[in-house]
Amino acid sequence: MSALPQESIRNIVRAALAEDIGAGDITTEIAIPSDQRAEACIIAKEPCVVAGLPLVEEVFAQIDRAITVKSLVDEGDVAEKGTRVCILNGPARGILTGERTALNFLQRLSGIATLTRQFVDEIAGTKAKILDTRKTTPTLRALEKYAVAAGGGTNHRMGLYDAVMIKDNHRAILARLGSKALGDAVAAAHKAHPNAPIIVEADTLEQAEEALAAGANHILLDNMTLDELREAVTLVACRAKTEASGGVTLKTVRGVAQTGVDYISVGALTHSARAVDFSLELLD
Repeated sequence: MSALPQESIRNIVRAALAEDIGAGDITTEIAIPSDQRAEACIIAKEPCVVAGLPLVEEVFAQIDRAITVKSLVDEGDVAEKGTRVCILNGPARGILTGERTALNFLQRLSGIATLTRQFVDEIAGTKAKILDTRKTTPTLRALEKYAVAAGGGTNHRMGLYDAVMIKDNHRAILARLGSKALGDAVAAAHKAHPNAPIIVEADTLEQAEEALAAGANHILLDNMTLDELREAVTLVACRAKTEASGGVTLKTVRGVAQTGVDYISVGALTHSARAVDFSLELLD
């Protein structure tokens, strides 16, 4: 699992705190004496895979450097219900002010990591890997893909800049340009970006064959039946990577993996993961 760039963490946390605190936490400033100290812990209220502790640390560091955060688990660890994931100590005002922003990051990223781990566990023993997609929350893609990796998944392309991916609408326009247009586009992609994956989407076995003939080194098999996926894997015969995509669920993912595809992309990892329940509780 790759670490998040510290500069990205700082910038995202800064924006989140500005959104929540604005001109100041008027409740805490009125109710809590400035010299009051507190100790607190963040507790998992349900079983989960933990992700987001570096964000928690940065939240409190930006609010008040006098607050210490001691992590009790590692990123990617499984936490049972009731597990303390970190201990906080320092000025009470800062702990109270940062509580919600810290929990928001932790519950969102842990939710993604937890769902990802469920998919990864479902396909254990097969060669397939679980991929994420670009179906992420705008401006939070780096965090959400980090959480996928924490859960044991594999990151697909980060954006439009690090892989060539000729999708159905690209193909529809290329078809208007003639029968050679797809091959010409793939050849141009290999020349311009020799180290980038060249992915071509295929909705049918015929399109998969066309993508292979065009020189794609990765074929996305979209919304195919299990029989079609098996046929496509046989057709490709390891001459390109194969990826199954489209409506994959926890109930169906193992069957998809058993067709022999290399990858299974699941948009739900980031667009539909349920937040994990955490709470911050003051200690006596």
